[in-house]
Amino acid sequence: MTYGADGWTALSDPTRRAIFERLADGPRAVGELARGLPVSRPAVSQHLKVLKDAGLVSDRPVGNRRVYQLNPEGLGALRAYLDRFWTLSLDAFKQAAEQSNKEVS
Repeated sequence: MTYGADGWTALSDPTRRAIFERLADGPRAVGELARGLPVSRPAVSQHLKVLKDAGLVSDRPVGNRRVYQLNPEGLGALRAYLDRFWTLSLDAFKQAAEQSNKEVS
């Protein structure tokens, strides 16, 4: 499974972000996740499928329910993506500062 850009697309939906944020508190079943959301349980299940397909969540059976949790590998891919830009930005800043320092000297 590949992670990355699909995760950003999945998180672009406000309902999916809300579900994702609820899962940050720990694993939960669909019914628990649906409580307080302005969508039905079947809609929450569809949102979870998108998050799962993007590699951001995983699930496991517990009795007759499925319990969802955040997927560390998918989260790691999102972080690596952002870290790449952070590193590039710091490098560009360093180069600009060094260039500015040379011009002043």
